[in-house]
Amino acid sequence: MRMIPLTAMAALLASCGDGQSAMADPGGGVRGASAGAEAAARNPNQRTFRDWLVVCDNVGTCHAFGHATEGTGWVRITMAAGPEATPRIAVGFWPENGRFSGPVTARVDTTTFNGLTAATGEDAPSLATVGPGMARALVDQMAQGQTMTLNAGAETVPISLSGAAASLLWIDEHQGRLDTTTALIRKGSRPASAVPAAAPVPRVTPAPAVSQTGYGDQEGQTLPAAIEALPAVVQCRADTDFNPDLQKVISSARLDANTVLWSVPCGAGAYNFSSAWFTATPQGANPRRVTFPTASGEPQDQLVNAAYDPATRVIDAFNKGRGLGDCGMADSWTWTGQGFVLKSSSEMSECWGVPGDYWPTTWVSE
Repeated sequence: MRMIPLTAMAALLASCGDGQSAMADPGGGVRGASAGAEAAARNPNQRTFRDWLVVCDNVGTCHAFGHATEGTGWVRITMAAGPEATPRIAVGFWPENGRFSGPVTARVDTTTFNGLTAATGEDAPSLATVGPGMARALVDQMAQGQTMTLNAGAETVPISLSGAAASLLWIDEHQGRLDTTTALIRKGSRPASAVPAAAPVPRVTPAPAVSQTGYGDQEGQTLPAAIEALPAVVQCRADTDFNPDLQKVISSARLDANTVLWSVPCGAGAYNFSSAWFTATPQGANPRRVTFPTASGEPQDQLVNAAYDPATRVIDAFNKGRGLGDCGMADSWTWTGQGFVLKSSSEMSECWGVPGDYWPTTWVSE
């Protein structure tokens, strides 16, 4: 059972239109050049080099993205931290008929790389992966190449290589690979053992699940008066008075014997819905606003398109950068019994057609 049913939320968002905002600009359109700069300000482990974007997470895994100069397409080079890591590559573009019309290949200058493995399945995105034996050779060609294309049958998408070498060099430096045999760009004679190990993965332990009798996403719930009177809730009510149905989307969940979690709608746009979150006793006393830690270190006090799952003790949020959902931020927090702890975070600051499962991670845990 998730708080805020998605079907109900979709209907509400459809009725809100583009004129109402769910944070600064919840229904914002395609992100421009400033998006990368804004994301870099939030995450010091993110850089933009001409047409390429590089993002690293809390354990040192880095992702470098290049994009199409015509149409929609992308290349992602992933390099985990540590001495044993090798590059992994995924590519994708949007074919005219929704499916690749032939085998997927990549071409850099005059060299063609065959045998890319396309994703399969009825709902599989239009992407392909490069085998480990081919990935290093393709990286080497991209680092020094002038032109690149992705091809499937008669369809061809050009990919910019402007900034590729600088992005890979930055990864080498970030991961301590410079002048080692494992470097992506600046290779040297230093052994792989000279590369620092990956940072330890944080462990997040959820609190035991508890009965949700009397709580959930059922209609007709009444927010405790002590929460309703909070200045932040008064502001949310004022910001959503354009839609009485939206104001009724109040959800609750029992966190433990003495704590109930409440969500309050604070805004909506064409495809984003924002909410503030509060805790109180089962009797509605001791109201407190919940703030959520982030990978950047700056806590959030509102979440976008968020839902809590009592079974897993996790809140998931998905802030779309545009309606297609190919850019934005996706975050998860786990209730540990002491508070909500960041479980995972990914962000794609550029709308290049990259599916959410292939966005760069900024925070991982186990």
